[in-house]
Amino acid sequence: MTSRWYEYAEALYGIALNDAQLAQFADYETMLTDWNARFNLTAIRDLDGIRIKHFLDSLSCVLGFPEELDTPAMIDIGTGAGFPGVPLKIAYPNSFLTLVESIKKKANFCEELTRVLGLKRVLVSSERAETIGQDWEHREFYDIALARAVAGMPTLVEYLLPLVKVGGRTILQKGDSAMEEADAARNAIRLFGGELLEIIPVELPEVDGERYLVVIEKVKPTPPEFPRAVGVPSKSPVRN
Repeated sequence: MTSRWYEYAEALYGIALNDAQLAQFADYETMLTDWNARFNLTAIRDLDGIRIKHFLDSLSCVLGFPEELDTPAMIDIGTGAGFPGVPLKIAYPNSFLTLVESIKKKANFCEELTRVLGLKRVLVSSERAETIGQDWEHREFYDIALARAVAGMPTLVEYLLPLVKVGGRTILQKGDSAMEEADAARNAIRLFGGELLEIIPVELPEVDGERYLVVIEKVKPTPPEFPRAVGVPSKSPVRN
């Protein structure tokens, strides 16, 4: 079934991948499998899992992109082995992408991955998200800020919203707790300059459990004191 997984990318998310892009995904899965034999990059190791739960799941983020956005500047916080950022970069080859991963071996994998795949306009950083958010080269620069389930939503919006320009969006990939988490993050979203735009259900073939994209629009600048110092957003998230 998943040998033609890319057909789902077009049918479900409107992404048509050409031969060169499919070759990049093939190299990606080969490299991920090879590195996983030596390092614990991801718990998903079988090809079906990689293609569905990594590649397709990452590409589903386009459902939260503005329709007119064809060369986005994106940042992926807590990217791990490059998800969701690298699959989106392959799909949008002219985009700019920053991958943020504080675990050095995973950041090293991302560096080597971008070299092997021949990806241009990609920056890999092992800085913490709080540090990146206070860096003038990154703050309020991006069209899209992304994160998979790396933290609770009040913490994630403190990481992501400072990085997005006014009019940009943060896209959070969440499971069946998406609505509850979004409700718990109401104050945080508002405080950091955001407004909940929509919660989009995501379909993945042959995968049980609910998946959602929580899409937040940046409507005003984030106050300069946010994000707070390293470790504070996770230890003391903004509450309702």
